[in-house]
Amino acid sequence: MDLILSSWSLTDALAFVGVGSVAGVLAGLLGVGGGLIIVPALLWVFRGAGVAEPLVAHLAVGTSLATIVATSLSSIRAHHARGAVLWPVVARLAGGVLIGAWLGAAIADRLPTLTLQRVVGVFALVVAVQMLLGGRAEGHRALPGSLGMAAAGSVIGAVSGIVGIGGGSLTVPFLTWCRVGMREAVATSAACGFPIAAAGATGFIVTGWGTPDLPAGSTGFVSWPAFTGVALASILTAPLGAHLAHTLPVPVLKRVFAAVLVLVGVRLLA
Repeated sequence: MDLILSSWSLTDALAFVGVGSVAGVLAGLLGVGGGLIIVPALLWVFRGAGVAEPLVAHLAVGTSLATIVATSLSSIRAHHARGAVLWPVVARLAGGVLIGAWLGAAIADRLPTLTLQRVVGVFALVVAVQMLLGGRAEGHRALPGSLGMAAAGSVIGAVSGIVGIGGGSLTVPFLTWCRVGMREAVATSAACGFPIAAAGATGFIVTGWGTPDLPAGSTGFVSWPAFTGVALASILTAPLGAHLAHTLPVPVLKRVFAAVLVLVGVRLLA
């Protein structure tokens, strides 16, 4: 069913803003870019608006990645102002995450909607368990060399591109496991989210280009009406999350992170 821009109801518009507000706080607080909230929420909104079912998940993931581009910039600025971003680490991961995000978008393009939704749900639960049972906050080993960092970045980028996230769900556990402090890991993850989201969103635009029955206002698998509402709200609320990240104790951050992922994962699978 083709949609026109005017077909988005006031309820849809408010939903986009609400989703963006929550996602922005999570981006600043947990370094996750909000994607694990944005994707399930957009699945629901797009289905309610009549988007063709075979396109729903891909449009949700692609749009999520596009909004994370905007969200991550606001979050990066807030974390950088506090001196928490480890820019040398970002530089060592960047090449891998760019390549991986492109690959992830190509893989997601070949998955049916229901399969893609279940992949997101399982991923959320696995990461939640890892964060709750992953051991000491200070980690177990040092950061790997250049080849290891490139490989880690590629895996983070590929998974992020498939499930529509900014990579924090992998980057934060990876960095804390490598003896990076939780607050620095969150801030550095937020910075890594920008290249992941930019490459992934571009990939979804390219793979979705010319697909029949896309709603008007879309470029490939990115819906710009949804992007606008979610991104604007996210930009405004990300600094609040960053403030909380530098205020709350580390155990609380880890429990909040895990609880959010459990709720999202169970909802997608149920």
